[in-house]
Amino acid sequence: MAAGDGDIKVPGWRDMDLDVVSGKADVLAFDLDNTLALSKTRMDEVMARHFAALTHLRPVAIISGGRFLQFRNQVLAALPEDTDKTQLHLMPTSGTRYYRWKGDDWGQVYAHDLSDEDRKAAAMSLEKHARELGDWEEETWGPRIEDRGSQITFSALGQEAPVGAKEAWDPDNKRKDRLAAAVAADLPHLQVRSGGSTSVDISAKGIDKAYAVSTLAEILGVQVDRILFVGDRMDPDGNDYPAALAGTQAVKVDNPADTLELIRTLEPRLAR
Repeated sequence: MAAGDGDIKVPGWRDMDLDVVSGKADVLAFDLDNTLALSKTRMDEVMARHFAALTHLRPVAIISGGRFLQFRNQVLAALPEDTDKTQLHLMPTSGTRYYRWKGDDWGQVYAHDLSDEDRKAAAMSLEKHARELGDWEEETWGPRIEDRGSQITFSALGQEAPVGAKEAWDPDNKRKDRLAAAVAADLPHLQVRSGGSTSVDISAKGIDKAYAVSTLAEILGVQVDRILFVGDRMDPDGNDYPAALAGTQAVKVDNPADTLELIRTLEPRLAR
């Protein structure tokens, strides 16, 4: 799947030859919400144990729209002591920031923050169009719009909404995609993309998961097509899709349980 080929169809992992996939996987990269864990929830113990085992087999990256604090709460707090943190690459806010283990804590390698003017314009456009489109919900759990510095994120039901409510809000992604298109027309110089189950993310143009995997490949000295990228939003409007277009070995999963089964299937192949 080379970049520039136009729209591509990303296969589910059961439709792939995993012997071939694992043989080309020099780096493993994952989305977070609804891939490694349910939206905004902590990675479960079984997933954490198998995810940690991967860090002893390959460099492992997490590239997701959430803030670094979300990575701490959902993943890092769940990982067992034997995790090889030196093999972990954390790229929150869709790769607009990058963190590595510094021996005693996580240190920021880079951050592509938006200007004050762009952050204000993004928040205003999101609220305006969400109200116009009927997406400014009365009942929410936490703030609808979050300024993450390098990314402005709209969450229709609030940042802390329960998983069930999120999943029911926009099951076919049409509401998020419609809002993203309206906001993109206001902000042509910024990247506007449908994010998680209820979210729209705004960041600097060209700084998305394609940028993240390309940067990671350069840092680790591998080709982009030697990165296996696993995500649940691999449709053309999804926030995992740019990683596929960048030329990674992209694999679609349905949910964390599906990801866990994939990891369990890959582990013995990666250990050969």
